[in-house]
Formats: sequence, C-alpha cells, structure tokens
Amino acid sequence: MTQSPAEAAIQASGLSIEPAEMDRLARLVARRLPADAEAVAAALCEVRRKGWTGRLIDRTQRAGAIWVRREDIVAATDTVHDPEPTDDALDAALDSVVQDRLRSFGATAEEALDALLADLFDSGGRVLSASQHEALTLAVARAFGLSPRGRFVETALADEARRREERHAAETTARRKRREEVRRLREWEKSLVAFREVPMLLGCSVKEALRWVAADRIPVARRIPKRNAPGGEIWEFDPAEIVALQPRVALWREQDGGATAPAKPFVLSGGKAANAAIARVAALDRYAAHFSTARALKRRITLVTGPTNSGKSHTALERLSGAGSGLALAPLRLLAHEFREALDARGVPASLATGEERITIPGARHLAATVEMCPLHNPVDVALVDEAQMLHDPDRGAAWTAAIMGAPARDLFVLGSPECVPMVRRIAELCGDPLDEITLERKGPLHAAKEAVPLHELGRGDALIAFSRRDVLDFRAALQAKGRRVAVVYGALSPEVRRAEAARFNGGEADILIATDAIGMGLNLDIRRVVFGALRKFDGTQSRDLLPQEVKQIGGRAGRFGKHEAGIVAVLQGAGSPSFVRAMLNAPPTEIAELRPLVQPDADIVRAVAGEIGTDSLFGVLARIRRAVLRRDDPNYRLSDMSQAFAVATALEGIEGLDLIQRWTYALCPVDERDNGIQRLAVWAGEHAAGRGVPVPGGSRLPPPERATRDELERAEKRHKRLVAWRWLALRFPEAYPALEEAQLLTAKLDGWIEAVLRQQNAQRRR
Repeated sequence: MTQSPAEAAIQASGLSIEPAEMDRLARLVARRLPADAEAVAAALCEVRRKGWTGRLIDRTQRAGAIWVRREDIVAATDTVHDPEPTDDALDAALDSVVQDRLRSFGATAEEALDALLADLFDSGGRVLSASQHEALTLAVARAFGLSPRGRFVETALADEARRREERHAAETTARRKRREEVRRLREWEKSLVAFREVPMLLGCSVKEALRWVAADRIPVARRIPKRNAPGGEIWEFDPAEIVALQPRVALWREQDGGATAPAKPFVLSGGKAANAAIARVAALDRYAAHFSTARALKRRITLVTGPTNSGKSHTALERLSGAGSGLALAPLRLLAHEFREALDARGVPASLATGEERITIPGARHLAATVEMCPLHNPVDVALVDEAQMLHDPDRGAAWTAAIMGAPARDLFVLGSPECVPMVRRIAELCGDPLDEITLERKGPLHAAKEAVPLHELGRGDALIAFSRRDVLDFRAALQAKGRRVAVVYGALSPEVRRAEAARFNGGEADILIATDAIGMGLNLDIRRVVFGALRKFDGTQSRDLLPQEVKQIGGRAGRFGKHEAGIVAVLQGAGSPSFVRAMLNAPPTEIAELRPLVQPDADIVRAVAGEIGTDSLFGVLARIRRAVLRRDDPNYRLSDMSQAFAVATALEGIEGLDLIQRWTYALCPVDERDNGIQRLAVWAGEHAAGRGVPVPGGSRLPPPERATRDELERAEKRHKRLVAWRWLALRFPEAYPALEEAQLLTAKLDGWIEAVLRQQNAQRRR
C-alpha cells in the first residue's frame, strides 16, 4: 500500500508511535509538510499532551496538591517538547508554572501564602489538612527562593498549628454551649403548663380565661397541632407570664362589663424563673412602640404610589430639599448616592451613610442612607423611604418595617408601587399616624410589542433582560459576535461598575444594555425598548413565571420621560409569547394576602432577652426568640426569617472574647452563604477575638483585562463582595479591621479592572 507523504515522514523520523495515535498524527504532520524529524516530534507532542495532562492531574490529586489548577497543568504540558517525557520531567515543568503563579499572589512569601489560602477557601471552601498546609508552605518558600528550614516556613507552620488549636477549642466550646442552650430551652418548654392551669394561676373562671385568650390578653406560649384537640391544637402557657398578668384581671373584668367573684390567685414561688416573660421583654408584638423617638413625634405619613417613570422620587425630593433637615432612605447604596447627588443639585448638602461607606459633610442637616442605616433617635423635618414594596421581601422586608415605623420625621414620605398600599396603611394604623395617599400616573405611554424580537434586530436604546449572570454574559458574547457594542448590569457588580456601565449605555458608547432585574431599582437609563430574554426566573426556591409586578417594574424602565415619546416592552424571539407580556402589563396590582409586616430584633431587644434568660449566648437568645417571642398567629406582625443570623450565631458560638452585641453585629454582616461567607466570618471573628488584626482579603494578581476569562471575572466579583463585608465590619470594629484605606484602594482597583473587562468588545474566552 502506498504511503502518504505524512506517513512517510513519520516513519522516517524513527519515533515510536502507538497505532491509536497514527491517524491524528498523520493529519497534524500533513499540515507541516515538508516535515523533518523535529516537526514530527512536535506534532507527536501535541497528540500526547492530553495524556500528559491526565498523568499530572492524577499525580497532583494523589499528592493532595489542591492548589494546583488544571490551567497550571495545561500550561505546563505546553512547555514540554520531548515526546517521551519522564514523570520527573513533567513534574519539573509543572513546578515551574506553579511557582510563577504562587509568586503572583503577593510581593512576599507571607503575603502570597495568606492570599493563596484565602483563595482556596473562597473557591469552594477548601481547607487544607496539616500535611497539605506544610506542602503548600514549602512550595511557596521554593517559589520565593527561601530555605525550607528558614524563618518563613517555621513561622507559617507555627501559626497554622496555633490556628488549628484555636479552631479545635472553639468547636469544643461551641458544642458545650449549644448543648447548654438547648437544655435551657427544653427546660423552659417543660415548664409550660396546659390551659387547665391558667384559671388557677390568674384566679379566674374557665370562661373568663377562654375569653381573654381569644381577645389576645393572655399570651399562648406554644401551640402544638393535634388532630383530636379542640380547634386542632393544644395550648401551652408560660406560668411566669400568666402570674405577671394577675394585676390586670380586675381591669379586664371591668372592661368586660361585669365582675366575677375572684378566686384566690396562685403565687409562683422561687426567684427569677428560666421561663421568664421573654415575649413581654422583646415586645415584638408591640413593635411600633419600640421606636420611642418616632412615637414621641406628631408624624404624618404621605404615601406616594405609581408605576416606574411616574415621578415619585421627584415629588418627595422637592419637599425634602425644602425642609430644614431631612433623611432619604434608599434600598441600595447606588440609590443612596443618587439621592445625595439629587439633593446637592438642589443646593442642599447631604451626608451619606451606607453599610460600608460614610461621607460626613460638616454642617449638613440632611442624610442620604440605605434603609438599614436609618437613624432612629435624631428627629428631622422630612424623611422619605423609597421602594416600599420591599416590605414584602422575605430577606429585607423587616428593614422597611423598621424604617417606616421608626423614621423620626414629622413628615414621612413613603414611595412605592401600588402593591405596597395595603401594607403601608396597616403600618400607619399600628403606629397611630395619619396617612395621606397620592397616586401618580406614568408620564409617558408604555406599550407591549405585538411581535417577538429576533436577537439580530436588537439595536440602539434596547435593554435585553436575562435572569442570571451566565445568561447575561452569553447574550453579551452572542451580540458582540454580531458586531454590537454592549454594556452589562447584573447583581454581582458593584454600584460603581453598574454606574459606569449605565454611563456607557446612556452616552452612546454601548448600543445595547444587557441586564438582570438589577435594573428594576435605581439607575437612570435612556432605554427605548425593554426586551425580555426569558419570561421565567429562578427565585431562590423554584423556577416560575414572572409576576405582573416584576414585568411592570422592569418593563417600566422603557421610555424614559424626556428622552423617548413612549416605552416599548417586548420578548426575545424564542423566549416566550408577546401576549404574556401584554397580560402582565395590563394586570391589576397583585392582591397581597399577608398584611402583617415583617419584624426582627435589634441590639436592644437581643440584649433585653439575654438579660431575661440569663445568658450571653447569641445562639441561645435567637433560639428563644424564634421559639417564644412572636406567636405564629400574632394578629399584627410576622417574625422575619432569621436563618442566616442564626447560622452566624451558631458558627461564632465557640469563639471566646466577643460580647453578645459584637456577635449580633457579625450576624448582621452582609455575606453570601453560597460563597462560604459564614465560615469566613467565623475566621475573621476568631482573629478579632484573639486581638489580632484581620487582614484585608487578597487574592492572586489579575491578568490584563483583554485576557480575562469568565472564571477570572467571577473570582474578581466574589473578591469584591468579600471586600464589601470586610469594609462593613471595619466601620464597626476599626481596631480589629484597621486597614480600611487599603481595602478602599483595593476595592477601587477591582472596580476598575472589572469595568475594563466589561468594556472589552471581543467576546470573552471560555475555559
């Protein structure tokens, strides 16, 4: 059989070739013709690199070197040009690549090791064993040309041994404390009494006790569902709480319009009981009264509702800027900045307070802040609370309840979509504040498109909406491949980067904006048409159709008044039906069945409950609050989901050296549980408790923006989130988090890098 020129060149090279390699090798050699032995060897290396990669992956996995990435291994095999390398040769190539990367983590070995350990933890919560930590320390020492028996290695291993000992001690203490708090809670539950004991404790009749329970005068400590019981449940009562109500019995009888011969009331013997009146102390069932400054003022609430682009903020800002003192509360740091700038444009200087940022303007009597930063004890003339529909948000709704109930303003403007009206009315009623209502109409018309929009027809002024970061970047790549200039906005981006991307779009540097529902609040955008790239979203629990309010809130961004005559809302071709969009836009406001505002404890309540049950355990306090403070059937309030705060309290339980309120502060820190945020908080809290400064979160050096991959962009976004949490804590614990200026500079650097990556007009490479 006649040989092809490529096969002849392979045979002439004298190299040993496996039969399975021949077909691919012949194709590669054919491209190099005329090919000598060196060209054939190069082609054979290309054929075998996948196998070498597998060999190195297997060797690193067996060695437990989890800091070695697949990218390192691929880069190492690219440097091997011997078709038959030994394992030692492959190890040497990999070691060279890894050492280069280790040096990129810091200017010194100490910085590099700390940053690398943080990076490993941040990318999957990976914690090294003692032997792995030692191997990594030695690898870093080699990378920096240091002795394996020198000071760096000795100090690093000693510090790691100390940290392991501290973690073990904390875990042991945590288990002991949790057992103690669970025992305390169970003892309280065992002390509860059945309804039949209530008349004896109060000195009243059974009928009276039933009537007073129904009137919510006698609190039910626990309700246990039981099929055969009257009403389908068994009631249990805290005897100490019941005895404390004895002085009210005579008044209740008088209010009931008659008297019943009093029985002898029961006297509870002993000192302070473990099952003391937690609900009474926490007073979450009388939450409005908790805000004493606001209740002392003669407040008036003005509720301003309307769809997007109806001018709600303008109406309130005009009143706010004309007041002698004022407060503007926003849902996002980005919007707090916009409120401050709006006041400044009206000649009113304003300070700023957000979770991780403070700007104090000397002499300013106005403050722009995020809702969670609402000052509760400094009366002002006018305040506004924006996006009141967030009252229904399960994660942050309690912050809006506190802000609306507690804002110490004589005139309070509450702004929101029509869905918030019933809840704000209920809050005004609970506060005893008069309520005025103003309803605004959209300034320009909003139309639903009759036809779906093909991707290639998207153009200047269009905003394409996706519901995940991945989809945003996929659309970005697809549109860039068609020569479109795009800007992007999604939740993981910082406010600074979002504003920069919005400016690119508004200024014409980008034709199309691709965004998640992060554009639903804030950002002044010159959008002509909103095009939904999907009509379903994952809401954290399930994948579901978009709700009418979501379509209105996002779609309402189209047709900015003064820029476009009308707004258009459409759906991308293949993503759903235009009739669905039309139906959602025309749907009446969603009726909210649950009108009890969400509430949660604050530092004062946590402190009071701790004092009442005699503990300094945040875990114990939150366990009791969840179990006993606010009944599920309370007619006025609902207890907010405190699962993340409870998880932080659990993680910090064994760390000695932090007081109760310091632990509660950590529990409020904004972290992402999916990014190992709670475990990271525990590490930082351990350093804080030990009196050591918590270093600024670092990481490896970033590649040039034009070479960044999606994975590297995501790592930078996560690092930014960690810096936000660190800066949040630095404002509250400056002694433990001392390098705030360094953190601010690093945040700005990350923002600049992320913005530069997003400005790249070539679609990002995938790994």
